[in-house]
Amino acid sequence: MEKKVLITGFEPFGGEKINPATEILNRLPEYISDAKIIKLIIPTVFKKASKRVIDMMDIERPDVVISIGQAGGRKAITVERVAINVDDALIEDNEGNKPIDEVIREDGENAYFTTLPIKKICQEIKLKNIEAAVSNSAGTFVCNHVMYSVLYKVIKDNNMKNVKAGFIHVPYLPEQAKNKDNMPSMELDDMVRAIKVAIKTAIVE
Repeated sequence: MEKKVLITGFEPFGGEKINPATEILNRLPEYISDAKIIKLIIPTVFKKASKRVIDMMDIERPDVVISIGQAGGRKAITVERVAINVDDALIEDNEGNKPIDEVIREDGENAYFTTLPIKKICQEIKLKNIEAAVSNSAGTFVCNHVMYSVLYKVIKDNNMKNVKAGFIHVPYLPEQAKNKDNMPSMELDDMVRAIKVAIKTAIVE
């Protein structure tokens, strides 16, 4: 049975013209380690984004789900450990939504932990001379919303019990950072290599 990996990336948001997550998806091959790579660009919009991912999970029945998002200010590839059950936006999403202290799922736990092998992923990325670290906060914007919703799905849906799922944040691209007082950034080639490593590791571990 062919393995499937669903990779999601957000469209640009917050006034940006590009999002490294989208650029990474555009560069990924159709197969990695004999697993089919299913790419899904999702809107940076609360609820719509998670619905798009969950609908695709129902259609494709993937073995692994990795969502990718931009974390401006971070210098490393950061693999998220936990998602929390709250939407609390500092800025509007791409449709003007700005939830404050809203519960994502009334019947959900306060938090869900990723089912990806996060320490191993970071270790393997570092072996490629790319900075990587475990992160203990996916924030409270759409990234956390998607991560929480996907893990909720994995835990609640009996057909998804063995799915490995989680979230990876990536830094700004150099062209984004140059107008932001030299905030940390990473070359797209390195981000793509890191995500390929993350996918391979998630499949094998």
